[in-house]
Amino acid sequence: MSEGASATLGGNGGEPASSTARLDRFLEDEHPPTPCLVVDLEIVRCRYKALREAFPEAEIYYAVKANPAQEIIAALAELGAKFDLASSGEIEICRGLGIAPERLSFGNTVKRESAIAEAFGEGLTLFALDSAAELEKLARRAKGARVFCRLLTPSKGAEWPLTRKFGCEAHMAADLLVAAREQGLKPVGVSFHVGSQQTDPEAWTSAIAHAAWIFRSCARRGLALDLLNLGGGLPAHYRSNVPPLAAYTETIEEALGREFGGNRPKILIEPGRYLVADAGLLRAEILLISRKSRGERERWVYLDAGLYNGLEETLDERIHYPIRTRRDGGETGPVILAGPTCDSADILYRRHPYELPLALEIGDWIDFLTAGAYTASVASVAFNGFPPIQSYFV
Repeated sequence: MSEGASATLGGNGGEPASSTARLDRFLEDEHPPTPCLVVDLEIVRCRYKALREAFPEAEIYYAVKANPAQEIIAALAELGAKFDLASSGEIEICRGLGIAPERLSFGNTVKRESAIAEAFGEGLTLFALDSAAELEKLARRAKGARVFCRLLTPSKGAEWPLTRKFGCEAHMAADLLVAAREQGLKPVGVSFHVGSQQTDPEAWTSAIAHAAWIFRSCARRGLALDLLNLGGGLPAHYRSNVPPLAAYTETIEEALGREFGGNRPKILIEPGRYLVADAGLLRAEILLISRKSRGERERWVYLDAGLYNGLEETLDERIHYPIRTRRDGGETGPVILAGPTCDSADILYRRHPYELPLALEIGDWIDFLTAGAYTASVASVAFNGFPPIQSYFV
């Protein structure tokens, strides 16, 4: 791609492509220092509207952890979104924007007890749990709150798995919900997460079946549940094709109909990556191009963005960002991409094949597309003295 030309964000797997033209104009006009993240808020709005159309009966809670920028939260709040929160800090952001507490869910299953009390005191009434110890904290500090239990699910098909750390098995989940009622809480339902960047729509099928079993088990014990939280997992568009959104909605609808029939619960979804990833572009600068021996074909390309300042999701080479440079269009060769720090782990791609133009020079920019999620928000504050990555919104 030639300098100044526009690329597309998304476009794989039947999804409509989103032009980077607005981002390109900003970069050309403003020349912000690198590394930086630039986000097109109109793409975020379009993704939300597409999801609203695909799941017309669901409550959409944006997973703020994907990108907690106030500009993104405010844009989604204007469209009627609700918000899934992981910490007191995220609650504070929403409170500062004037978002009502009834639009918030404290969805982290590992919460500081004082944070529970503070959130409940401010009017939040919906909390997640997945253990007896978390249930006890909620019973002590948020008596009368609505709670849902997170189900342990496999993450096969997910490029960023979430297996084992969160959730509990189905029998335990049913016991916890019954115990929640006995301890003065209001158990309302079940949640699960099939893994981030989930490429297999069928992942929701078995999770919904296990959730339905919990509903039936609780009903036999006199507890009627009415909420099913389908979690996140809907994918963005990186280098590999993913199914279109319709494939996910059809699979989920079929599973809900089969498992719940006419007694379908209220549905809640928690998209994060799907809403913001395709809206962002991360620009970095090439600091060094070198080879480790005279006969080596692969070049090492060192950038001012790396594992610790913006590109953490390249860890284990799980997320494969589309890349463009100002020299695109000429002959290419294989590269190893690495970050700027003195940590030998700060290598982005070594096994996964990337080829970049042979004409690349030190000082050239390189853009990582589909970078709106889990980039600036998970960068270190000052590892090796590098400052946090700056974000800009168009």
